Amino acid sequence: MARVTVEDCIDKVENRFDLVLLASHRARMISSGSQITVDRDNDKNPVVSLREIAETTVSPGDLKEDLIHSLQKYVEVDEPEPEAPLIGAGVDSDDTDMVVPDRMTEEELLKGLEGLAPPEEVPEDDAE
Repeated sequence: MARVTVEDCIDKVENRFDLVLLASHRARMISSGSQITVDRDNDKNPVVSLREIAETTVSPGDLKEDLIHSLQKYVEVDEPEPEAPLIGAGVDSDDTDMVVPDRMTEEELLKGLEGLAPPEEVPEDDAE
């Protein structure tokens, strides 16, 4: 019975190694109490899982996703990253007259940078 079932599954799952992985995972799921979707007919769990794959009562894609999920040790959760604090956010609360704009234009940025660092002065000897 199993040989015929494997031959029936090849058109559903092309790679025999993938078929073995999926069928064994499904057999473990059946052993742990998952409902079977075909008649048991006195077959053991691996044969039942192969028959389920052959009759497409269980999707091979879903089995593959479930197998991958069961083997993962660390699952990444897509959480939004915290917003970076503004440059002036660490200022004491006593400085109430300082306003930190949400967005700066390029002109405002250049004006602010002009006052921070003096331009380098070129000695008169090198200017010629």
